[in-house]
Amino acid sequence: MPRTLIALVLASLIAPAVSAAELVVYTERKEPLVKPIFERYQQETGTTVRLLSDGAPVLIERLAAEGANTRADLFMAVDAGSLWQAAERGLLAPTKSAALEAAIPANLRDPQGRWFALSQRARTIVYSTERVKPAELSSYEALADAKWKGRLCLRSSKKVYNMSLVATMIERLGAQKTEQVARGWVANLATAPFADDTLLANAIAAGQCDVGIINTYYLGRLQHDKPGFPVQVFWANQDGSGAHVNVSGAGIVAASKHKAEAQKFLEWLASDAVQGDFASVNFEFPAKPGVKLDPVVAAWGPFKHDEVNVSVAGHRQAEAVRLMDRAGWR
Repeated sequence: MPRTLIALVLASLIAPAVSAAELVVYTERKEPLVKPIFERYQQETGTTVRLLSDGAPVLIERLAAEGANTRADLFMAVDAGSLWQAAERGLLAPTKSAALEAAIPANLRDPQGRWFALSQRARTIVYSTERVKPAELSSYEALADAKWKGRLCLRSSKKVYNMSLVATMIERLGAQKTEQVARGWVANLATAPFADDTLLANAIAAGQCDVGIINTYYLGRLQHDKPGFPVQVFWANQDGSGAHVNVSGAGIVAASKHKAEAQKFLEWLASDAVQGDFASVNFEFPAKPGVKLDPVVAAWGPFKHDEVNVSVAGHRQAEAVRLMDRAGWR
């Protein structure tokens, strides 16, 4: 559906009134992952947090269509590129907060303070524990080597998580080298790209391929539900840039009528008391350093992560899409 038509449809929607003791969050993060946290805030503060769930593109268009009449106070997304898109369209307000700046590392927040990470995950290599030795693995780039021909599985390039990975690679390798790598990956595919990381991990377990690249929380869910699942994490690029990370995060809506309360809520979400729960419910890493990890996540061990600012995922996204198309990654 064209963007203008979406905007017209959304503009016709009438949202219920919201009192000053309530906050409204437009969230791409699934309701079961955030609702218990929101209810906890209400119990602790008396402020009700209501949510509207949908995909980031739909929520961004809704915010744009509603303009100054929006009831939303915060926008929450599960990819840095989506947060960047909302910010660049003027939908998020710059926020100056010593608490947020102290809690969230600089590379996990917008340089202009328009959004902040609340949890992070790595998009890294996973491998069959039955057919691959960790010593055979090293970097994302090395998966383009001929030794992996017919042994690699990937998710579709249409998923924003792969767009963000490739955007980050362009930032540090340059477009030419990144395209060479992407073409090598495509040449090494064991089968057509998957629509979902869970399907990809199960394909490795079933022997359809030996290695792949996924978001760590998908593997965390499988390892939690199926002890002994024969697929494990390998931290990519530990001798170089580090493993790619992406974030779930949030920013205060520019047209919010309750910015002060929204900032308090955002600071609460970034606090020690909440960060562990926000991340562990989805087998992610807290955005704030030093917070205790879920046991499944902790078992993967420490790793070096790429410290490029995750906003790169947004401003190089279009370039990444064109590159993947040229490489034949579908």
